[in-house]
Amino acid sequence: MPGAASPAKTTPPSDASPASRRRLARAADLEDQKRAFLRLVSHELRTPLNSILGFSEILAVELYGPLGAPQYKEYAEIIRGSGRKLLLLVNQVLEIGRLEGLTLEVRPEALEPALDEAVSGLTEDLAGREVRIRVIGGGQMPAVQADPWGLRTVLSHLLRNAVSFSPDPGEVRVRAARRGRFVEIFIEDNGEGVEPADLPRLMLPFEQGENALVRRVEGAGLGLPICDLTCRAMGGRLTLVSAPGKGMIAVVRLRAA
Repeated sequence: MPGAASPAKTTPPSDASPASRRRLARAADLEDQKRAFLRLVSHELRTPLNSILGFSEILAVELYGPLGAPQYKEYAEIIRGSGRKLLLLVNQVLEIGRLEGLTLEVRPEALEPALDEAVSGLTEDLAGREVRIRVIGGGQMPAVQADPWGLRTVLSHLLRNAVSFSPDPGEVRVRAARRGRFVEIFIEDNGEGVEPADLPRLMLPFEQGENALVRRVEGAGLGLPICDLTCRAMGGRLTLVSAPGKGMIAVVRLRAA
């Protein structure tokens, strides 16, 4: 995870009791074991998935010659698409595990280059869709205090979420405003919206509101929890505003640079 600061081990106070010291030592050991397990799982899952993606792409483009029946090429495309979805899910699950209790090192970051990178990464999501992303106030966006990786992760997930829930044709609007010592970034879609009572549940990993569970888009719904944890790790926060038929507005609040 680029830019991430490893969680500092808790040092017990000098007057802590032996029992307190043992509890803190056990907690530190468990955290070390958790990080080691995540590294192992990351390697063991990504290695075969990368092979599946690579070889299925070779088959899909018929790199070494025709496959014969046209169905084979179609099946290779299905395998490749399924592998990409599975790799995304694996990455999201591992991100959730890494982000819990993590503090990221922040520094002054220009907002627009990060936003440009996030938008350029949505090429496949926008392919075949009539959804456009409109950046309001481009060229004049304020800088923020953020971790470079964290900022791009939050923007990418929120933009992908907004595009997924937007109708065809649809529009995703992005703007930013300075509010005293903070900068607020607004990402708004014109989708179906969510009941206000369901909004807190959208921030919880693996537990979504009813509207989200029956939505037409695929995925485990981990994008918003990842954004919430990442914003907290940067000393900021994520707020959602929505209502049925009113779309959704995601508001990222970070310290101004």
